Amino acid sequence: MSSDLAVHRRLGYLLKHAQLRLAELAEPLYAPLGITGRQLALLTLFGDGPALSQQEGAARLGIDRTTMVALVDELEDKELVRREVAPGDRRKRLVTLTAEGERVRVTGEEVTRQAEGALLAPLGEGDAERLRAALHRVVRGE
Repeated sequence: MSSDLAVHRRLGYLLKHAQLRLAELAEPLYAPLGITGRQLALLTLFGDGPALSQQEGAARLGIDRTTMVALVDELEDKELVRREVAPGDRRKRLVTLTAEGERVRVTGEEVTRQAEGALLAPLGEGDAERLRAALHRVVRGE
């Protein structure tokens, strides 16, 4: 990539291409687990803390409910999650990880750290942590 083009200095371009590079590094590591990065995001969401409904999960990830249902269907077909009726509300379905879903989540998070480490290796540890912290503040609007 030639860095003399003005577009290569634009923040949107840099963020997009950093994310694409991370996906290039991570997706081959997810393949042996039988999942994609998007599916791992759902396993991480539903495996972190108390059970959430599909609607709550969709809201936290900023995706529409129809997309969430399709993604949960994929994970359910792989026997990585199950839907359970919420206590006290028969209309609400909670998504929980199966034992295999938890194993895949843990392994997926490990390989994600490997891919992130490879992406950030040129920065060194201190700069990598500062970049993470800065991006976290930007995303939260602080």
